[in-house]
Amino acid sequence: MKIITIFKHVALGFVCSAIFLIACPFFNSPIYAGDNDTIIELWDTVKIPPPVELKAVKLEPKETAFLILDIEELTCNQERRPRCISSVPKIKAFLDRARSNGVAVVYSMTSRGTIETILPGVTPQGKEPVVKSSVDKFYNTDLEKILREKGIKTVVIVGTTAEGAVLHTATGAAMRGFQVIVPVDGMSAGTLYAEQYTAWHLLNAPGTRRSTTLTRFDMIGFE
Repeated sequence: MKIITIFKHVALGFVCSAIFLIACPFFNSPIYAGDNDTIIELWDTVKIPPPVELKAVKLEPKETAFLILDIEELTCNQERRPRCISSVPKIKAFLDRARSNGVAVVYSMTSRGTIETILPGVTPQGKEPVVKSSVDKFYNTDLEKILREKGIKTVVIVGTTAEGAVLHTATGAAMRGFQVIVPVDGMSAGTLYAEQYTAWHLLNAPGTRRSTTLTRFDMIGFE
């Protein structure tokens, strides 16, 4: 009996030792100060991701719509967004190409905008539709209906501001099943960070990354 009792104690000792050895790393794991910090405390430690990839695209004109968002006096001016002013000639050049290839063109305005405040050179022609909304141009507008009735599958989105109308309308389009093309030289913001963030978001966020291509105007062709 004594031998059995001794054996039980020895076995129990081995079990306890094993448990201690397994648990020890957890109890002794260092707790880093940064583990409990918010992004605010860690703000200056964030590394900028590498540049996003731009890709050449070939568009089927009959299935493509060119969305020009909020290029108007209130939002696109030298004081607030000089980079928007710089983008307008590029938008106009592509607009001319799009129209000549039979691409549908749709405009948007801010809640305070009017047709008259859209900048010269990129104003609507004929019956080209115009919608008015906040940052998501699908919200409380006929934009989706307009696109569906025209048989559109792909939207090319430009405008200002990048982190506002471009980002949210691109997200809305992607979530409705459209392919989204964003020429980075056609979107603008008041700061470079806003443009950089928008480009990163469009290619990395769950709502847009599978449906969005970033490009430049000179990388877009028509079939």
